[in-house]
Amino acid sequence: MEELATVVKAENGVISLVSEVKSACSGCQQVDNCGSGQVAKAFPSKQLSLTLKSDLSVHQGDTVVIGIPDGCIVESAWQVYLYPLIGLIACSGLGQYWVNSLVLPHELFAIGLGVVGGYLGYRLARKAQNTLQAKGKLTPSILRIINQKIPTISA
Repeated sequence: MEELATVVKAENGVISLVSEVKSACSGCQQVDNCGSGQVAKAFPSKQLSLTLKSDLSVHQGDTVVIGIPDGCIVESAWQVYLYPLIGLIACSGLGQYWVNSLVLPHELFAIGLGVVGGYLGYRLARKAQNTLQAKGKLTPSILRIINQKIPTISA
């Protein structure tokens, strides 16, 4: 996943960037006939500010490409969406098995067990996302410089 950004400030390896946040509905041919496109047109575009550490030689006004590896985004999405779903299905199945085996007296207990499983899956996903390794993978980095201004030499 890549995005263009403009360097606002670069000092001692700390680079401040500004990126234009674009709506997903701006490129479609049906943008004039679509409700989502009308909403996207109604609100002005927003800017995202970001500060990164990098050893690249960039200057104020340079255009750079920042990005996050696609594999990291897919892994993160997998954890966030599937861990709670797997917990819900597994615990609901266990609860239903216990109801059929007459261990639990009513199906409401199986439903409650499913909710608890979903919550435990959510907590597991949250813990996995809060590790330093996961946060490091999802931190954007400067991939390349697209438009670099040539510094002028003042005499």
